[in-house]
Amino acid sequence: LLSYLSFPCSYFRWWYKKTRIEKKSAFIDLLCAVPLQQIYGCPLGGIGGGTITRGWRGEFCRWQLNPGIYHYETVIADQFTVCLRCKGQTVYQQVLSVERPSTLQSWNWGYCGNYAFYHALYPRAWMVYELPGQNVVLTCRQVSPVIPHDYKDSSLPVGVFIWEVENGRDEDVEVSIMFSLQNGIGTKEDRSGGHWNEPFTFKKEGERVSGVLLHHCTRVNPFTLAISAREKAGTGVTHLTAFNPMGSGREVWQDLLHDGKLDSPAGKSSPTEKGEVTGAAVCASCRVPAQGHGTLELALAWDMPRVHFGSKEKLHLRRYTRFFGSGGDAAPALSHHALTHYEEWERKIEAWQKPVLENSQLPSWYKSALFNELYFVTDGGTIWVELPPDCCAEDLQGPGGASLSHLLPVLREYGRFAYLEGQEYRMYNTYDVHFYASFALVMLWPKLQISLQYDIAVTVVNEDVEPRQYLMCGQTAQVKLKNVVPHDVGDPGDEPWRRVNAYLMHDTADWKDLNLKFVLQVYRDYYLTHDTLYLRDMWPICQAVMESELKFDTDNDGLIENGGFADQTYDAWVVNGASAYCGGLWLAAVCMMCKMAEVLGDTKTQQKYTDILSKGKEAFERMLWNGKYYNYDSSGSDTSSSIMSDQCAGQWFLGACGLDQGEFEVFPKSHVVSALKTIFEKNVMGFAGGTMGAVNGMRPDGVPDTSSVQSDEVWIGVVYALAATMIQEGLVEEGFRTAEGCYRTVWERLGMAFQTPEAYREKKVYRSLAYMRPLSIWSMQLALERRAGRAPAQPPQLPIQP
Repeated sequence: LLSYLSFPCSYFRWWYKKTRIEKKSAFIDLLCAVPLQQIYGCPLGGIGGGTITRGWRGEFCRWQLNPGIYHYETVIADQFTVCLRCKGQTVYQQVLSVERPSTLQSWNWGYCGNYAFYHALYPRAWMVYELPGQNVVLTCRQVSPVIPHDYKDSSLPVGVFIWEVENGRDEDVEVSIMFSLQNGIGTKEDRSGGHWNEPFTFKKEGERVSGVLLHHCTRVNPFTLAISAREKAGTGVTHLTAFNPMGSGREVWQDLLHDGKLDSPAGKSSPTEKGEVTGAAVCASCRVPAQGHGTLELALAWDMPRVHFGSKEKLHLRRYTRFFGSGGDAAPALSHHALTHYEEWERKIEAWQKPVLENSQLPSWYKSALFNELYFVTDGGTIWVELPPDCCAEDLQGPGGASLSHLLPVLREYGRFAYLEGQEYRMYNTYDVHFYASFALVMLWPKLQISLQYDIAVTVVNEDVEPRQYLMCGQTAQVKLKNVVPHDVGDPGDEPWRRVNAYLMHDTADWKDLNLKFVLQVYRDYYLTHDTLYLRDMWPICQAVMESELKFDTDNDGLIENGGFADQTYDAWVVNGASAYCGGLWLAAVCMMCKMAEVLGDTKTQQKYTDILSKGKEAFERMLWNGKYYNYDSSGSDTSSSIMSDQCAGQWFLGACGLDQGEFEVFPKSHVVSALKTIFEKNVMGFAGGTMGAVNGMRPDGVPDTSSVQSDEVWIGVVYALAATMIQEGLVEEGFRTAEGCYRTVWERLGMAFQTPEAYREKKVYRSLAYMRPLSIWSMQLALERRAGRAPAQPPQLPIQP
């Protein structure tokens, strides 16, 4: 549904020009939302190399190979087929799909879904097939290289399928698994002509992998798909270089049916003609003894090493090219690496997940949510690119970034990382939302969080003076002011990093939360990583954005005021005067400025912010505390006394950094606990019977706040953050109950697995599928670890350098 139900005519005019005249995609398309399909399963691929999502019925159905651009197409030729042979005769041959398509009708479709089962725990998934009447069980284990603290294999565009065969028969059975794939991703480009396939064999260190390369030769961002299998003693691999996936498929089916193998023709296929589509297949076969077990290993890789964004101005090399080259010929080596390293990946994945999975005190739904919500790290339109070899510090810093002494070394070593606000909200690194999601990065891939922060810092100290008209107010202002945190780093349809602030709804230079969220993340990152070089580099940036923010304290009481419009992440919910959300973030940021100044030995700055904090705390309590919770704002309007579920966001970050008690206590502990209990009573248990999480705004009389289109929504990522705050404050049972409502609603009742939206309402209305913010669930894990005594040690205090 639309986020802005009352958006003005200026949006319609802009939308028509963008989509109908320029033939480009809107950064937010309020008129053509992606329809809900309750089909998605665990996506394939590592971080930043593109993703291919398989559905829970086994279909290949969501594609993101071009950076940030999604195609929601089920390609029916992309299938696994099983062939069983006993005593030299084929006794069973079946496509492992419940579909009955109009193409490839010579194939045996319509597998009975009652005999198939799906499980997912990202980055792995399991599909179990109990072959009817055959006394044979197949288990396909799908593995992607998504490994915490790994910055090599986690970048690889590959997925592995390990087929375990259990033979319950009293005789040996020959088992073949055929993997067929169309050359393309189901779009009109598949018919553009010039695509071709070729067989390959790659041998290294005694390990041999064979398969077929499918070269997709588009003008922009060409790529190669590779299907392959691992050859080993007792396992044979055969292939079919080309077939017509739009035809009957008879030649493929009969070839496999004849002897459980494919013909393996030599040589490459002819390039396709315009309007023609091609596909290929690879087949792995082994003999499984009676009452025995066998394993077949297949892989899918894709190689799109050199990418352009929509503007086509600049060539980018993906992260994995550092290890596998950028010549477009890496698919064989990628396939070999995947098939010979997946066992190591799984050992690391299991070691990472085991402490959570074996913790009997944690509910099962939480274990599922914690790992499965991580899909968005790879499937958020994610891009991870290398710096050009000839890039110098001046190229990155711009006129204002000279103080960032470690910018170049960090980006050169770890590259540039970006992910979308959502698959429907096409803006990279949307910062007010990343604030919530960043816990997943800093806990699992902290160098990517550090890299992202350096990119934001560079943008802060530079400006873009080009004028722009904003769609919600019609006003004109420059794209980016100096010493102000940007909303985002750009649209994949344009040129991210070069042109920032793709968000055209509001002029976010006047938003009150962006600068504060930068400061909060800087200290949080330092607290968790102990990266002192990072802290030193970010300190002057923090000082600059806080100076910029001080102008919003219009009455000099130590507390900023909101401006009477939707000037924060709740961009359709008006707030006026002092507010619980932005005021709380402000005080938390001021507190962290004090702490960073202390760590760095900057006594002058420490005293400055200590004085502001003292005044601001008094003003916050006086203007907003009502005895039970903090009012939404101080405006005295009809809804200023609303109970906001996110009113303790500042305390959330303070608690995550160990700054929630003693000399650094900002909000009285009794007030925080009272506010959280009120939220639990009203926003959680008083909403939808306590089964859907916390509604954003609730009136004191127990009726949801309907003053804006966002106040009566549930934001899943905010709920996870709220639950983390509850856990931090000792309300563990309440925290789990709060978060469980969102999990049950999204992953079970609404069927939105692997596409968690930004928001929903009580009556099954949702908005913005596949959204960044729910990655905040990792702050729950941090809170639990802190309670269990596994929080990081306090980072060291440093002398400031002149």
